[in-house]
Amino acid sequence: MYFPLMSSLKNVLNFQAGLGVLANMFLLFFYTAIILGNRPKPTDPISCQLTFIHIVMVLTGGDLWLTDVFESLNLENDFKCKATFYINRVMRGLSICITCLLSVFQAVTISPNTSLLAKFKYKLKKYMIYAFLCIWSFNLLFIGNRIFYVGAFTNTSETNQMKVTKYCSLFPMNYIIRALILTVTVSKDVFLVGVMLTTSAYMVIILFRHQRQCKHLHSISHPRASPEKRAIQTILLLVVVFVVMYWVNLIISSTSVLLRKYDPDILTVQKFVVNAYPTITPLVQISSDNRIINMLKNMQSVCHHIFKKG
Repeated sequence: MYFPLMSSLKNVLNFQAGLGVLANMFLLFFYTAIILGNRPKPTDPISCQLTFIHIVMVLTGGDLWLTDVFESLNLENDFKCKATFYINRVMRGLSICITCLLSVFQAVTISPNTSLLAKFKYKLKKYMIYAFLCIWSFNLLFIGNRIFYVGAFTNTSETNQMKVTKYCSLFPMNYIIRALILTVTVSKDVFLVGVMLTTSAYMVIILFRHQRQCKHLHSISHPRASPEKRAIQTILLLVVVFVVMYWVNLIISSTSVLLRKYDPDILTVQKFVVNAYPTITPLVQISSDNRIINMLKNMQSVCHHIFKKG
Protein backbone atom coordinates (compact mmCIF):
# COMPACT_ATOMS: atom_id res chain seq x y z
CA MET A 1 0.00 0.00 0.00
CA TYR A 2 2.92 2.32 0.76
CA PHE A 3 4.53 2.17 -2.68
CA PRO A 4 1.32 2.89 -4.69
CA LEU A 5 0.69 5.86 -2.38
CA MET A 6 4.20 7.22 -2.93
CA SER A 7 3.83 6.68 -6.67
CA SER A 8 0.52 8.60 -6.68
CA LEU A 9 2.04 11.46 -4.67
CA LYS A 10 4.98 11.65 -7.07
CA ASN A 11 2.59 11.76 -10.04
CA VAL A 12 0.73 14.64 -8.38
CA LEU A 13 4.04 16.46 -7.82
CA ASN A 14 5.08 15.92 -11.44
CA PHE A 15 1.72 17.23 -12.70
CA GLN A 16 1.97 20.26 -10.40
CA ALA A 17 5.54 20.96 -11.48
CA GLY A 18 4.67 20.57 -15.17
CA LEU A 19 1.71 22.93 -14.86
CA GLY A 20 3.79 25.47 -12.93
CA VAL A 21 6.68 25.43 -15.42
CA LEU A 22 4.42 25.71 -18.48
CA ALA A 23 2.32 28.55 -17.01
CA ASN A 24 5.41 30.48 -15.89
CA MET A 25 7.16 29.96 -19.23
CA PHE A 26 4.10 31.35 -21.02
CA LEU A 27 4.17 34.41 -18.75
CA LEU A 28 7.94 34.78 -19.16
CA PHE A 29 7.65 34.93 -22.97
CA PHE A 30 4.69 37.31 -22.70
CA TYR A 31 6.40 39.76 -20.34
CA THR A 32 9.66 39.59 -22.32
CA ALA A 33 7.78 40.43 -25.53
CA ILE A 34 5.96 43.30 -23.79
CA ILE A 35 9.16 44.72 -22.31
CA LEU A 36 11.12 44.51 -25.60
CA GLY A 37 8.24 45.60 -27.80
CA ASN A 38 5.52 47.82 -26.41
CA ARG A 39 5.56 50.21 -23.48
CA PRO A 40 5.40 47.98 -20.40
CA LYS A 41 3.70 48.72 -17.10
CA PRO A 42 6.05 49.71 -14.24
CA THR A 43 5.49 46.31 -12.60
CA ASP A 44 6.05 44.19 -15.73
CA PRO A 45 9.86 43.84 -15.26
CA ILE A 46 9.24 42.65 -11.68
CA SER A 47 6.60 40.14 -12.81
CA CYS A 48 8.93 38.92 -15.57
CA GLN A 49 11.71 38.29 -13.07
CA LEU A 50 9.31 36.58 -10.67
CA THR A 51 8.19 34.11 -13.37
CA PHE A 52 11.82 33.21 -14.13
CA ILE A 53 12.50 32.67 -10.41
CA HIS A 54 9.46 30.42 -10.10
CA ILE A 55 10.52 28.31 -13.10
CA VAL A 56 13.93 27.62 -11.54
CA MET A 57 12.35 27.15 -8.11
CA VAL A 58 9.97 24.45 -9.36
CA LEU A 59 12.70 22.66 -11.35
CA THR A 60 15.01 22.49 -8.32
CA GLY A 61 12.29 21.71 -5.77
CA GLY A 62 13.06 18.10 -4.93
CA ASP A 63 13.73 14.81 -6.72
CA LEU A 64 11.95 15.73 -9.92
CA TRP A 65 13.35 16.33 -13.41
CA LEU A 66 16.63 17.91 -12.33
CA THR A 67 17.74 14.63 -10.74
CA ASP A 68 17.55 12.87 -14.10
CA VAL A 69 19.56 15.68 -15.71
CA PHE A 70 22.28 15.36 -13.07
CA GLU A 71 22.39 11.58 -13.48
CA SER A 72 22.86 11.89 -17.24
CA LEU A 73 25.80 14.25 -16.66
CA ASN A 74 27.51 11.77 -14.30
CA LEU A 75 28.08 14.41 -11.64
CA GLU A 76 29.10 13.56 -8.09
CA ASN A 77 26.29 13.27 -5.55
CA ASP A 78 27.81 15.92 -3.30
CA PHE A 79 27.82 18.46 -6.13
CA LYS A 80 24.25 17.53 -7.09
CA CYS A 81 23.13 18.10 -3.53
CA LYS A 82 24.93 21.41 -2.95
CA ALA A 83 23.93 22.80 -6.36
CA THR A 84 20.21 21.99 -6.07
CA PHE A 85 20.07 23.05 -2.42
CA TYR A 86 21.80 26.39 -3.05
CA ILE A 87 19.84 27.28 -6.19
CA ASN A 88 16.49 26.29 -4.67
CA ARG A 89 17.09 28.19 -1.40
CA VAL A 90 18.24 31.29 -3.31
CA MET A 91 15.11 31.12 -5.50
CA ARG A 92 12.88 30.75 -2.43
CA GLY A 93 14.46 33.81 -0.86
CA LEU A 94 14.15 35.75 -4.11
CA SER A 95 10.50 34.69 -4.48
CA ILE A 96 9.39 36.28 -1.21
CA CYS A 97 11.56 39.38 -1.80
CA ILE A 98 10.37 39.95 -5.38
CA THR A 99 6.74 39.26 -4.40
CA CYS A 100 7.07 41.89 -1.67
CA LEU A 101 8.70 44.30 -4.15
CA LEU A 102 5.87 43.71 -6.62
CA SER A 103 3.30 44.47 -3.92
CA VAL A 104 5.09 47.70 -2.97
CA PHE A 105 5.43 48.89 -6.57
CA GLN A 106 1.78 48.09 -7.24
CA ALA A 107 0.82 50.18 -4.23
CA VAL A 108 2.97 53.08 -5.46
CA THR A 109 1.55 52.80 -8.98
CA ILE A 110 -2.11 53.05 -7.94
CA SER A 111 -1.58 55.59 -5.14
CA PRO A 112 -3.41 58.94 -5.57
CA ASN A 113 -1.42 61.97 -6.70
CA THR A 114 -2.09 63.59 -3.33
CA SER A 115 -0.47 60.77 -1.33
CA LEU A 116 3.09 60.65 0.00
CA LEU A 117 3.91 57.79 -2.39
CA ALA A 118 3.02 59.83 -5.47
CA LYS A 119 6.50 61.39 -5.71
CA PHE A 120 8.01 57.92 -6.27
CA LYS A 121 5.81 57.12 -9.28
CA TYR A 122 8.10 58.76 -11.82
CA LYS A 123 11.26 57.21 -10.36
CA LEU A 124 10.10 53.60 -10.26
CA LYS A 125 12.48 52.42 -12.98
CA LYS A 126 15.51 53.91 -11.21
CA TYR A 127 14.54 52.50 -7.80
CA MET A 128 13.71 49.13 -9.38
CA ILE A 129 17.29 48.60 -10.60
CA TYR A 130 18.72 49.37 -7.14
CA ALA A 131 16.15 47.11 -5.50
CA PHE A 132 17.03 44.21 -7.83
CA LEU A 133 20.76 44.60 -7.08
CA CYS A 134 20.21 44.64 -3.31
CA ILE A 135 17.79 41.70 -3.32
CA TRP A 136 19.95 39.44 -5.51
CA SER A 137 23.17 40.32 -3.67
CA PHE A 138 21.66 39.68 -0.24
CA ASN A 139 20.14 36.30 -1.15
CA LEU A 140 23.20 35.03 -3.04
CA LEU A 141 25.49 35.89 -0.12
CA PHE A 142 23.17 34.95 2.75
CA ILE A 143 22.42 31.44 1.42
CA GLY A 144 26.07 30.81 0.47
CA ASN A 145 27.20 29.75 3.94
CA ARG A 146 24.57 27.01 4.17
CA ILE A 147 26.13 24.81 1.49
CA PHE A 148 28.79 23.84 4.05
CA TYR A 149 26.09 22.17 6.16
CA VAL A 150 24.55 20.12 3.36
CA GLY A 151 26.03 17.28 1.35
CA ALA A 152 25.60 13.82 -0.16
CA PHE A 153 23.93 11.19 2.01
CA THR A 154 26.63 8.56 2.56
CA ASN A 155 25.59 6.08 5.25
CA THR A 156 22.09 5.44 6.63
CA SER A 157 23.60 4.18 9.89
CA GLU A 158 25.07 7.58 10.70
CA THR A 159 22.71 9.41 13.04
CA ASN A 160 24.29 12.83 12.55
CA GLN A 161 22.86 13.11 9.04
CA MET A 162 19.25 13.98 8.28
CA LYS A 163 18.22 12.79 4.82
CA VAL A 164 16.01 15.33 3.02
CA THR A 165 16.14 14.15 -0.63
CA LYS A 166 17.42 11.19 -2.65
CA TYR A 167 21.00 12.51 -2.56
CA CYS A 168 20.93 15.20 0.12
CA SER A 169 21.29 15.31 3.88
CA LEU A 170 21.74 18.05 6.47
CA PHE A 171 24.78 17.89 8.74
CA PRO A 172 24.95 18.99 12.39
CA MET A 173 25.39 22.72 12.87
CA ASN A 174 26.76 24.76 15.76
CA TYR A 175 23.90 25.90 18.01
CA ILE A 176 24.89 29.58 17.83
CA ILE A 177 25.20 29.52 14.04
CA ARG A 178 21.88 27.69 13.66
CA ALA A 179 20.13 30.14 16.00
CA LEU A 180 21.64 33.12 14.15
CA ILE A 181 20.60 31.85 10.71
CA LEU A 182 17.11 30.98 11.95
CA THR A 183 16.68 34.38 13.63
CA VAL A 184 17.80 36.34 10.57
CA THR A 185 15.71 34.20 8.18
CA VAL A 186 12.50 34.35 10.23
CA SER A 187 12.94 38.07 10.98
CA LYS A 188 13.46 38.84 7.30
CA ASP A 189 10.47 36.76 6.21
CA VAL A 190 8.16 38.15 8.90
CA PHE A 191 9.15 41.70 7.91
CA LEU A 192 8.54 41.03 4.20
CA VAL A 193 5.20 39.31 4.84
CA GLY A 194 4.21 42.26 7.04
CA VAL A 195 5.08 44.70 4.25
CA MET A 196 3.07 42.61 1.77
CA LEU A 197 0.02 42.57 4.03
CA THR A 198 0.31 46.31 4.71
CA THR A 199 0.64 47.30 1.05
CA SER A 200 -2.14 44.89 0.06
CA ALA A 201 -4.46 46.41 2.68
CA TYR A 202 -3.49 49.89 1.42
CA MET A 203 -4.33 48.92 -2.18
CA VAL A 204 -7.66 47.40 -1.14
CA ILE A 205 -8.60 50.61 0.69
CA ILE A 206 -7.66 52.77 -2.32
CA LEU A 207 -9.58 50.57 -4.75
CA PHE A 208 -12.67 50.51 -2.51
CA ARG A 209 -12.58 54.31 -2.28
CA HIS A 210 -12.23 54.59 -6.03
CA GLN A 211 -15.08 52.15 -6.55
CA ARG A 212 -17.31 54.11 -4.17
CA GLN A 213 -16.53 57.39 -5.98
CA CYS A 214 -17.34 55.88 -9.37
CA LYS A 215 -20.38 53.96 -8.18
CA HIS A 216 -22.83 56.54 -9.48
CA LEU A 217 -21.39 56.08 -12.99
CA HIS A 218 -22.25 52.38 -13.09
CA SER A 219 -25.76 51.23 -13.88
CA ILE A 220 -27.43 48.73 -11.58
CA SER A 221 -28.33 46.72 -14.68
CA HIS A 222 -24.67 45.77 -15.15
CA PRO A 223 -23.89 43.13 -12.52
CA ARG A 224 -20.47 42.37 -14.02
CA ALA A 225 -17.60 42.91 -11.59
CA SER A 226 -15.70 46.16 -12.08
CA PRO A 227 -11.94 46.21 -12.87
CA GLU A 228 -11.32 47.56 -9.36
CA LYS A 229 -13.15 44.64 -7.76
CA ARG A 230 -11.26 42.11 -9.90
CA ALA A 231 -7.97 43.77 -8.93
CA ILE A 232 -8.90 43.57 -5.23
CA GLN A 233 -9.76 39.88 -5.56
CA THR A 234 -6.47 39.16 -7.36
CA ILE A 235 -4.40 40.98 -4.72
CA LEU A 236 -6.14 39.26 -1.83
CA LEU A 237 -5.92 35.82 -3.45
CA LEU A 238 -2.17 36.05 -4.13
CA VAL A 239 -1.38 37.41 -0.67
CA VAL A 240 -3.52 34.82 1.14
CA VAL A 241 -2.07 31.93 -0.90
CA PHE A 242 1.50 33.10 -0.31
CA VAL A 243 1.09 33.69 3.43
CA VAL A 244 -0.74 30.39 4.06
CA MET A 245 1.72 28.29 2.03
CA TYR A 246 4.72 30.07 3.54
CA TRP A 247 3.68 29.40 7.14
CA VAL A 248 2.66 25.79 6.44
CA ASN A 249 6.09 25.20 4.90
CA LEU A 250 7.81 26.96 7.82
CA ILE A 251 5.96 24.80 10.37
CA ILE A 252 6.84 21.57 8.52
CA SER A 253 10.51 22.56 8.11
CA SER A 254 10.94 23.74 11.71
CA THR A 255 9.29 20.64 13.16
CA SER A 256 11.36 18.28 11.00
CA VAL A 257 14.64 20.05 11.82
CA LEU A 258 13.90 20.13 15.56
CA LEU A 259 13.00 16.42 15.54
CA ARG A 260 16.01 15.67 13.29
CA LYS A 261 13.76 13.51 11.10
CA TYR A 262 12.14 13.95 7.69
CA ASP A 263 9.33 11.48 7.05
CA PRO A 264 9.08 10.70 3.28
CA ASP A 265 5.34 11.45 3.20
CA ILE A 266 5.81 14.72 5.10
CA LEU A 267 8.64 15.67 2.75
CA THR A 268 6.38 15.03 -0.26
CA VAL A 269 3.65 17.21 1.26
CA GLN A 270 6.24 19.94 1.87
CA LYS A 271 7.35 19.84 -1.77
CA PHE A 272 3.72 20.19 -2.83
CA VAL A 273 3.27 23.18 -0.49
CA VAL A 274 6.50 24.86 -1.66
CA ASN A 275 5.49 24.51 -5.34
CA ALA A 276 1.89 25.61 -4.75
CA TYR A 277 2.57 29.37 -4.83
CA PRO A 278 4.78 29.40 -7.99
CA THR A 279 2.12 27.22 -9.67
CA ILE A 280 -0.94 29.25 -8.65
CA THR A 281 0.60 32.70 -9.21
CA PRO A 282 0.94 32.53 -13.03
CA LEU A 283 -2.57 31.08 -13.38
CA VAL A 284 -4.00 34.00 -11.37
CA GLN A 285 -1.94 36.52 -13.36
CA ILE A 286 -3.02 35.03 -16.68
CA SER A 287 -6.70 35.06 -15.71
CA SER A 288 -6.59 38.63 -14.38
CA ASP A 289 -4.43 40.46 -16.98
CA ASN A 290 -6.66 41.94 -19.70
CA ARG A 291 -3.71 42.08 -22.12
CA ILE A 292 -3.23 38.31 -21.89
CA ILE A 293 -6.97 37.63 -22.05
CA ASN A 294 -7.33 39.80 -25.18
CA MET A 295 -4.27 38.15 -26.76
CA LEU A 296 -5.68 34.66 -26.13
CA LYS A 297 -9.06 35.71 -27.53
CA ASN A 298 -7.37 37.05 -30.67
CA MET A 299 -5.37 33.84 -31.05
CA GLN A 300 -8.54 31.80 -30.63
CA SER A 301 -10.31 33.93 -33.24
CA VAL A 302 -7.42 33.56 -35.71
CA CYS A 303 -7.23 29.79 -35.20
CA HIS A 304 -10.99 29.46 -35.59
CA HIS A 305 -10.86 31.50 -38.82
CA ILE A 306 -7.99 29.39 -40.21
CA PHE A 307 -9.69 26.06 -39.45
CA LYS A 308 -13.01 27.32 -40.76
CA LYS A 309 -11.36 28.53 -43.95
CA GLY A 310 -9.47 25.27 -44.38
